[in-house]
Amino acid sequence: MWIRHAIALVGLMVALSAASAQEFRIEDVAAKSWDVALLKPGVIVFSDQQAAAGGATNLIRFADWARSYPAQKKFLALFPGYSEPTVSKTASAVAASGPFTEKLTMYVAQARFMLNRPSSAIDLARYVTLPFLAKIDPAITHKASAAADVTPLTDQQGTGNENPQRKWCTGRTSLICIQSSYKLEGKIPIGIMLVNKLRDSAKKVSDHIDFESELSDLPQDNLDQTGLKELTALDTPVSGVLEQNIFYVNQIMKFGKFLAVFQAHPSDAGKTVVTAFMALAVKASVLDERRGYEKVPVLHNLVPAQVLMGQSSFNSGESISAGLPRYARNEIRTIAGLLAAEK
Repeated sequence: MWIRHAIALVGLMVALSAASAQEFRIEDVAAKSWDVALLKPGVIVFSDQQAAAGGATNLIRFADWARSYPAQKKFLALFPGYSEPTVSKTASAVAASGPFTEKLTMYVAQARFMLNRPSSAIDLARYVTLPFLAKIDPAITHKASAAADVTPLTDQQGTGNENPQRKWCTGRTSLICIQSSYKLEGKIPIGIMLVNKLRDSAKKVSDHIDFESELSDLPQDNLDQTGLKELTALDTPVSGVLEQNIFYVNQIMKFGKFLAVFQAHPSDAGKTVVTAFMALAVKASVLDERRGYEKVPVLHNLVPAQVLMGQSSFNSGESISAGLPRYARNEIRTIAGLLAAEK
């Protein structure tokens, strides 16, 4: 019996050690770039502050973002030449049909942390898997897909998201194609049910966010060393890039991107600096929806802009329902822990 107890004790010690190795804490900072010399083990420096758009300091209009942050726009838009798309509007009782420019608002988070191993020892291809994605956010379900299964990007949600350089889910050796679904949590589904009963529209709000994406390890010979160094504000060789492109979302967002840039530490060959970005393009029309919610007392806290920014009593959980700022922090902290846990 003592042997079983000893084994259990050893297992617990290993588990606690692994948990400790994976712990990271977020340190919010105002600047967009940080002195690597000030980075601390187990700390993620994080910022999601942008120029104001509609009163929120962590949102910025797409056009302002493209003008003020050209390096971010180049690497964090769905593809470098991406622009706000021209989409077709269906006629309604109050508006005529016809083409219009779909305005977007960006939420962009940037973080930086260290890994205690050299960049040459990190094989990013091992993270291009469904199990890795599943560990990042258990609330989101994923299943493998293929290029032939990609939704035709011809409806309003997909218009403008075709990559002119290559078809999504093709053209890279280390790549997986994914279909994902997230059921909104807490009181939000109940609020959506009420909204659907009250609104005068054939198109209903879904209590699921369904999206399609690709996850890939960018080929070494395709790395834009100069551009990536400008993006990260760190002038050391880029050893690799892990990228997820979300090219189709059923509602709320137009596209999303996660990008992690791995670079040699400038003064310690045994460490790697990771600069991670999360960029989400929210449809401006969603943020403008206020009137229908504010008129109904039970829904006045369900104003989309407030929910997305985590400023509503409807926010809950650790995933998207918590609001984009908390979601981004949780995602990046989890990814940092998973990367640090690998030896």
